[in-house]
Amino acid sequence: MSINTQEISALIKQQLDQFTPSFNVTETGIVTYVGDGIARAQGLDNAMSGELLRFSNGSFGMAQNLESNDVGIIILGDFAGIREGDVVSRTGKIMEVPVGEALVGRVVNPLGQPVDGLGPIKAKRTRPIEAPAPGVMQRKSVKEPLQTGIKAIDALVPIGRGQRELVIGDRQTGKTSIAIDAILNQKDQNMICIYVAIGQKESTVRTQVETLRRYGALDYTIVVTASASQPSPLLFLAPYSGVAMAEEFMYQGKHVLIVYDDLSKQAVAYRELSLLLRRPPGREAYPGDVFYLHSRLLERSAKVSDELGGGSITALPFIETQAGDISAYIATNVISITDGQIFLKDNLFNSGIRPAVDAGSSVSRVGGSAQIKAMKKVAGTLRIDLASYRELEAFTQFGSDLDAATQAKLNRGRRTIEVLKQPLHAPIPVEKQVLILYCLTHGFLDTVPVQDIAEFERALYDYFDLRHDDLLSHIRQTKDLPDEALLDAAIRTFKEESSYN
Repeated sequence: MSINTQEISALIKQQLDQFTPSFNVTETGIVTYVGDGIARAQGLDNAMSGELLRFSNGSFGMAQNLESNDVGIIILGDFAGIREGDVVSRTGKIMEVPVGEALVGRVVNPLGQPVDGLGPIKAKRTRPIEAPAPGVMQRKSVKEPLQTGIKAIDALVPIGRGQRELVIGDRQTGKTSIAIDAILNQKDQNMICIYVAIGQKESTVRTQVETLRRYGALDYTIVVTASASQPSPLLFLAPYSGVAMAEEFMYQGKHVLIVYDDLSKQAVAYRELSLLLRRPPGREAYPGDVFYLHSRLLERSAKVSDELGGGSITALPFIETQAGDISAYIATNVISITDGQIFLKDNLFNSGIRPAVDAGSSVSRVGGSAQIKAMKKVAGTLRIDLASYRELEAFTQFGSDLDAATQAKLNRGRRTIEVLKQPLHAPIPVEKQVLILYCLTHGFLDTVPVQDIAEFERALYDYFDLRHDDLLSHIRQTKDLPDEALLDAAIRTFKEESSYN
């Protein structure tokens, strides 16, 4: 066998000519402290704020504090396997979550990983969890109503698509029930819903998911959960993950309803992280700037201009109060960021008025712009009626004799409160809300005993579905009242036939 050295030499030269050196340089650091969901590392001099970092055991963290001598990292998930001296490396990526249609109908954690046991999520896109909110010129005014199906809200504190309406109240006053009912009412309304559960028991989240599934609402809903058993960083991240998923739909021209249940627990988680990371206080009496925490989250809810697709994110943030104190630090922060609040009172709830909306303290800064014409006409005097009833009710406790006008106001007030009561998970279409409120404000309920009003309402809806669906369709399609003479005649006929006169 003869060896041709020239051929071998030519082959080696050819290989050398084709060789292109490749270097894979990774910046790494050493963990100097770990505990309670946070770590500190030295050597990551070029790390970016919010960058995803990988620990040697496969866990991930997010760079939170960039200090002169080390980096403060919040650990995403279990931190038990991380030790001092472990290597942590940069990924070069800002913290992001999967987004898109693939997530609809799924239950995920704040990292976008499925926790419902239904297999992996094949999302094609990701979005960073932190993004600038739309600017003033990128927004449109809020005009399109978001129907919650709850009479007390749609009539008294209407919500528009693109609005941020705070739901505030003590524990066990029905805050979550309002959100779930609002989600149930979005069926066939061209709306995607995102329910962010922060710091709740896993059994509670399971119950809510099953409720959504039972009523067919999970088909257009994403559930993001960071349960009470999970470390603080995930509770802190959950709302930002939810709104990143919502923004993907908004910039496609779609409409999204997002519920943050609740931001009090996010603030507590952020306070814990701030203390552990030794962040400077900011805004006085709370470690870390908790006002900025919530404002940069809620400002991302908007109705965007047609150039950006014309989509919207409507936010329902929750805040839990202590003994009804809405003047507390975090409560006033979020009130100042949002476009109004729905205040739920425990004494109303305990006396059987559910939803326990306090009309005096609740307000929507969008107001009538977020109501259809028919609702504006029938609900115009409701708030004044309720306020005057409350005042007269307190006065009549002294047992004085009442003139006919005062007696009539009290009777109307009692019936107003009864009409605004609503059972759980039974949202009402807007045309039927208009119908019963028309009966109330035009005196058709004045002769109906208070204890019979719920039964009257059910029978009225059935009667109109059967005999006068054209009148309901008119309200639904034109957003205005039909001919009032026809409406009055139909209601009178119903009252005569059902012996409610």
